[in-house]
Amino acid sequence: MALSRWFPNGRSWAKVVTALGVVWLAVSLSACDRGKEAEKKQAAPPPPPPTVVVAEVIQKTVPIYSEFVAQTEAKETVEIRARVSAFLEAQHFAEGTVVKKDQLLFTLDKREYEAQLLQAKAQLSKAQADLAFAKDNALVESAKSNLDVALARLGKAQTDERRLKPLAERRAVPQQDYDDAVASLDSARAEVESKKSSVNTAQANQKSGIEQAEAAIAAANAAIVQAELNVSYCTIRSPIEGLIGKRLVSPGNLVGKGEATLLDTVSSIDPIRVAVTISEAEYLRFTAQMQKTGRASGGVALELMLGDGSVFPHKGRVVIADRAVDVKTGTLSLIAEFPNPEGLLRPGQFGRVRAAAEVAENVILVPQRAVQETQGNKSVLVVGADNVVTLRTISPGASVGDLLIVRDGVKPGERVIVDGVQKARPGSPVNPSVAPVGGQSGAKAEAKAPEKPAEAVPAKKAGGK
Repeated sequence: MALSRWFPNGRSWAKVVTALGVVWLAVSLSACDRGKEAEKKQAAPPPPPPTVVVAEVIQKTVPIYSEFVAQTEAKETVEIRARVSAFLEAQHFAEGTVVKKDQLLFTLDKREYEAQLLQAKAQLSKAQADLAFAKDNALVESAKSNLDVALARLGKAQTDERRLKPLAERRAVPQQDYDDAVASLDSARAEVESKKSSVNTAQANQKSGIEQAEAAIAAANAAIVQAELNVSYCTIRSPIEGLIGKRLVSPGNLVGKGEATLLDTVSSIDPIRVAVTISEAEYLRFTAQMQKTGRASGGVALELMLGDGSVFPHKGRVVIADRAVDVKTGTLSLIAEFPNPEGLLRPGQFGRVRAAAEVAENVILVPQRAVQETQGNKSVLVVGADNVVTLRTISPGASVGDLLIVRDGVKPGERVIVDGVQKARPGSPVNPSVAPVGGQSGAKAEAKAPEKPAEAVPAKKAGGK
């Protein structure tokens, strides 16, 4: 009765029953599917071991490098200045390029100094003429001739006086004649003294005239030299071969007025110097290494790393070591020279100098990318002969290129994981593939420098400017 009340129509009741059946069938099928999937999961095989890349632990002798902050500087730097006051006429070089020794750089207006040179040459000619006139003996010879005449008169007066004196005593001649003879003798003697004085005066004047003329010639020659220098200063050439900078004065300006005007600067760049400051301890390490290897005369080869991280292609050597260690900082200043034929390096650049301070013999090396650090402890994942991973804690040493010196924790010949560390778990198997020791970069480094066991990055950093 209740169902007939709700479903008076028999067709409606049939539809409800059919719908309930469909729902029950769908639920039953879904439960069956889930059961089958659970059975499949229980029957599926375990996943394969993860694939990792391993590298073999090696043992070899390698150099230990140290790095120092460095700055390049020119071996020679010359300031180009105007040494005379004149107008700057022309510039004969391209700024920022390499100029040769004795290359013409600037020219100044030299007309004023050429006029001074002509004037000095004219003064020289006049002085030479004055010297020739002073050396002329005409005045001296004339004075001597007058002296000879006076001496002749003196002789005649003496003869007359001697002849008339006995006659005057016997009164054979008038006394007046004798007195006239005596007066003539005195006059002749006075005239002779006067003529001698004239000769001395003429000789003194001649000597003075010669000395004055010679002094005038010397002054004129000095004026000529100075004028020639001033003319030469109007042509300015480079005293060295090097890189010239930007000009400081444009043509048309007055330069050299009151002081030598700075026009430009030239710096030699091949070879170029690199200033380095090292600690006293590093200096002693280098000295010991050079004595040990017998390279005290040639020095240790240095590498220069530039500001962009690249390595300068040419190696350098220390050429100057400072006289003493700085007592305030405990450091020693060194100057190294690097060939710079391409002109890549310029004064004032900063970089890092790297040198082999010592050699580590028969050390154990692992790739740095295999090393993990957890709470200050460093470790590696070692793959055993059964391809099962083991975690090893290591005692690290200095870095040597892409490798790391290990004092304890691994043995030569063992395999460590370098790629796929995140996928490996201690105690789990892995599928290893072998990678070259040191990586590609290490191989390239050894090819470039076969004399080194391995390319290295700094073990220590010291010094600075």
